[in-house]
Amino acid sequence: MVRVDIGRVIKLLGAEYGKRKWRPRQSPIEVLVQTILSQNTSDRNSGPAFEHLLASFGSWEEMANAGVGRISHSIKAGGLGMVKARYIKQALEEIRRRQGGFELGFLGKLPVDDARDWLRQLPGVGMKTASCVLLFSLGMPALPVDTHVFRVAKRLGLIDSVISVEKAHRLLEGLVPSQDVYQFHVLLIEHGRRICKAQRPHCNECVLATLCPNRKV
Repeated sequence: MVRVDIGRVIKLLGAEYGKRKWRPRQSPIEVLVQTILSQNTSDRNSGPAFEHLLASFGSWEEMANAGVGRISHSIKAGGLGMVKARYIKQALEEIRRRQGGFELGFLGKLPVDDARDWLRQLPGVGMKTASCVLLFSLGMPALPVDTHVFRVAKRLGLIDSVISVEKAHRLLEGLVPSQDVYQFHVLLIEHGRRICKAQRPHCNECVLATLCPNRKV
């Protein structure tokens, strides 16, 4: 299978939406908890829930020691509940047990696969969540594959149409140059939201149409 030139994809999307540069934003523990909250829900729900969660507890220690019910109550405004509250509590407890605290900066000194495997041992943490922590907080070349990245990459023929999301993480990381992982991730999400939608994609407006084997124009 002849694959689309990833460098060309990034260049065209960067020209369309603006180049994206990684900047440190939140600590690894913050990104971890926020990403757990965002699983299977929208940013519109998870963002306010995360802010309310932080406002409800004075420290990660207090959150780890709290009952699941109290954590659940603090995030329910976002339509989130007991399952995610349980994951958050259990993940914090496990981090404290293994590290003696909640500092995860040490992950940035590990190889990507080792750092991701460490995170994936935590309750509620899969490939995407672990990759988000490494990419967004630590600037490591771990590529989270969300629904938009997965869909656009399949339509472009970068990955096989029947591949699992789990395998897509590994495959795409092998295809995208490490220095381009952040740009690739955020630009594909932007393109998936605006143009390459799940239903009725706007192929006639797509800057990648001439490259895409699945274009409908």
